[in-house]
Amino acid sequence: MFDGPFVTNFPPMKKLITLLVLFNAFLLQAQTKSFRFIHISDTHIGSPNGAAEEDLRRTVRDINEMNDVAFVIITGDITELGTDRQLQVAKQILDSLAVKYYIIPGNHDAGWSESGGVSFIRTFGYDKFTFDYNGIRFIGCASGPYVRMSDGHIPRDAIVWLDSLLEKTPKDQPIIFCNHYPLDNGLDNWYEVIDRLKKQNTILAICGHGHTNRRLDFEGIPGVMGRSNLRARANVGGYNIVEVRSDSIIYTERRPGVETLASWTAVKVERHNFAAYTGKIERPSYTINQQYAQVQPAWTYASDANVISTPAVTKDLVIFGNQNGEIVALTLKEGKKKWSYKTGGSIFSSPAVSGDRVVLGSGDGYVYCLNAKSGIVIWKIKTGAAVLGSPVIRRDTVFIGGSDHHFMALNLRSGSVYWKFNGLEGPVVSTPLIYSGMVIFGAWDKYLYALDQQDGNLLWKWSNGNPVINYSPASCIPVAHKGVVYVVAPDRTLSAIDAVTGATLWRNNEARVRESIGISEDGKYVYGKTMQDTIVAFATSRSAQRPAWFLNAGFGYEHVPSMLIEKEGQVFFGTRNGVVYSIDPAQQKVIWAHKIDNSMVNTVRVLDKKRIIASTMDGKVSLLTVK
Repeated sequence: MFDGPFVTNFPPMKKLITLLVLFNAFLLQAQTKSFRFIHISDTHIGSPNGAAEEDLRRTVRDINEMNDVAFVIITGDITELGTDRQLQVAKQILDSLAVKYYIIPGNHDAGWSESGGVSFIRTFGYDKFTFDYNGIRFIGCASGPYVRMSDGHIPRDAIVWLDSLLEKTPKDQPIIFCNHYPLDNGLDNWYEVIDRLKKQNTILAICGHGHTNRRLDFEGIPGVMGRSNLRARANVGGYNIVEVRSDSIIYTERRPGVETLASWTAVKVERHNFAAYTGKIERPSYTINQQYAQVQPAWTYASDANVISTPAVTKDLVIFGNQNGEIVALTLKEGKKKWSYKTGGSIFSSPAVSGDRVVLGSGDGYVYCLNAKSGIVIWKIKTGAAVLGSPVIRRDTVFIGGSDHHFMALNLRSGSVYWKFNGLEGPVVSTPLIYSGMVIFGAWDKYLYALDQQDGNLLWKWSNGNPVINYSPASCIPVAHKGVVYVVAPDRTLSAIDAVTGATLWRNNEARVRESIGISEDGKYVYGKTMQDTIVAFATSRSAQRPAWFLNAGFGYEHVPSMLIEKEGQVFFGTRNGVVYSIDPAQQKVIWAHKIDNSMVNTVRVLDKKRIIASTMDGKVSLLTVK
């Protein structure tokens, strides 16, 4: 595979450069000879009935019987849940292709991944690609969301990579861009990609995600969505044969072993005048920052990779990890980098600090303890898989879960294991609740667990009754008050659970809260972010409750699992579109809001009601200050 762009270094003479560029353009046109490639998408290996595997094997056999296929491109959702086993099965099948294939992950390969995407890269060797064929440059990018529920997102590191690649790509060279998502507002940073591609000779953008064949338009860039390889209600699945000619690109659906249908769309190959295009999708608005001008960032640090965790804060440092596996410490006052440490895998674990020690997990399978002041590793311990869960420290004990189906209690000073619970059936990706001598957390195995804090013995486990793993209470951090534990799973139902027995006390789905809850400082209310633009409050009680009040906060459709944090009489939270809010729960009104970027805001770190540390999936870390 060619993973880097073809680069020619030109002499620094203006006339010679001009001649060479013109000659290069001529060569590119001359090299665009007709060829065929295969577009496969949304194979979903690991679907419950095993049909997905059969469908893909049938497709591979069908392609291998052809003698004029140049290569295969697979545009994401390779697996159902991104597990190591599902990825290995997919690779085993795809490796039997007689021609080279290029592959990128989709949301199903990342959003529920037990490795945070590390295993995808480990299995296939990359999560983005570029290669040239017959004068055309093919570029493929990964897209999330990663681990947490959110909108689709081209990772920040992929944007940085794309910038480097396009800088070295001749302006006249035809480009076909490949992504799992369509390049529209289903991606929170779609405009960043479109704006870059419109500066080049982009002739086509192909995608999957929608499971149907569809002709699309991305602000003048012709787009094609390819069907899922799954059979759905038919007898066999399908894929697309793509014929590239000098003047057109023709899509034809193939039902493997059965028939080739008539061509269903053709895209004209031409140099587009993107500047003249008038159908531009509206870009995100930052006018809310003018409305609440009393809120300003004291500083903003832009990481070159996604940040999908809540930073820890010491007296003078802000510490977080990013998707490149880097642990970064910034000065609290100025936001300047003081130190960094590189792990071997993506970091989705929110660090915990105790004294001079900071602890977090990494996708490389280690739990790390570093000196908070210097970034020097004090100890690290190897687990059986990626560690995406976040630690909680109580006295000399670190409580943390990982993707090896274990939950551990570790000695803060040495990293030695106090106890290990091995009764999990799925990975842990959230932060545990320490309550009344118990450690309470969810896993992607349908269950919420309560373990004895001292010895790790199972006290109870609870399920919402939904047999689908995707509805597990895994991303929501539970809260508790007066012997009742509260949790919200993706089933959009608030559940109250007896803390001693694990029995369900009551459930309420009126408000449609998805994974995002919090609790008032006095414990009287449980807060939730609904999917319909509102904040809801329930009175804490062992008896069944209906919503005590609603506040229409104006944040629109919402589904990210960021918690609501109350401090000094205000409730703080972030949204899917990069906005941090503060509300007054007593008066049920918005106090202020501030938009950082257009991606998911993680659970905020509230220092006081005048200073809030916020991080976004797009790699921004900000200290927001309120006048």
